[in-house]
Amino acid sequence: MSESEGTGAPGYAVRGAGPAGSGAPAGVSRRPGKSPVEGSVQGPVGEGTEVREVARFRRELGLSGLIDVHTHFMPERVLLKVWAYFDAAGPLTGRPWPITYRRPEEERTALLRAFGVRAFTSLLYPHKPGMAAWLNSWSADFARRTPDCLHSATFFPEPGAGEYVRAAVEGGARVFKSHLQVGAYDPNDPLLEPVWGLLAEAAVPVVIHCGSGPAPGRFTGPDPVRRLLARHPRLRLIVAHMGMPEYAEFLELAERHPGVRLDTTMAFTDFSEELSPFPRAELPRLAALGDRVLLGTDFPNIPYPYAHALRALARLDLGDDWLRAVCHDNAARDFGIRPAERTAPGADGP
Repeated sequence: MSESEGTGAPGYAVRGAGPAGSGAPAGVSRRPGKSPVEGSVQGPVGEGTEVREVARFRRELGLSGLIDVHTHFMPERVLLKVWAYFDAAGPLTGRPWPITYRRPEEERTALLRAFGVRAFTSLLYPHKPGMAAWLNSWSADFARRTPDCLHSATFFPEPGAGEYVRAAVEGGARVFKSHLQVGAYDPNDPLLEPVWGLLAEAAVPVVIHCGSGPAPGRFTGPDPVRRLLARHPRLRLIVAHMGMPEYAEFLELAERHPGVRLDTTMAFTDFSEELSPFPRAELPRLAALGDRVLLGTDFPNIPYPYAHALRALARLDLGDDWLRAVCHDNAARDFGIRPAERTAPGADGP
């Protein structure tokens, strides 16, 4: 997306490579004149260049499905505000950020299924007090009508947080989201102490955006998380975006704390490597933590095709066993999801 397009950026639709000069990433094409939530999969769901590329990636690994622990579904008016912020290249994005999968909710879920994603999340997060409880109510309803979504919830440091988090856990929430950058809060805020204690006791994972990318926040970085884990060592934290750009420090946290995981969201892609490259010297540590890394993508709010995120993992050259664990097996184990049927690895087929 060029800067001149501003907040009126059109939707994108899965097809072949974007037209020359369109500003659309390869694998998507611009659809002029569409409103922010319009757009559709080109042809029947399950067809299209990118769907075939994701299917080829799975076939090469012998995987019949993927599990993506970092995807976003939100109330429409909230999502439109999120997209508008990205369109305006707001200060927390650090750069222009075209939304690749700008389309209605039912088309986004259909596309994930076409990619072979067996389970995904509806991560959502408040930026101020008074939002979390009603976001959790929306997310619970979304999970009821979307059986392949892991029931997601969130919280904010405010009076009553412990009560609505307990209600969410008792209502079946399987993963929470904490966004220290957008929420601009310290995870060690005393108002969150009952939340962390409850989640540690219930062993419910929390996807936590705590790294200082794409732009630092007042409470981002490894130190606040170190202090949190010192008090609650049994917390099951999933560090979003591999903790970028503090990759090494968050790798160390995962090595020291058995309950800490790292998700691959946006890491290793061309987009992120430009400003926050993963240090090649850390690849052996990443390989050794192969049972603690989970696939995440940030779908639909990514500025490139879904398939690129998968190929970015493959080009790390850490081996097929590592890829199978990251893209499916680790999350299946951690979330108690029935293992997918294996297929014979191979690149044959359409």
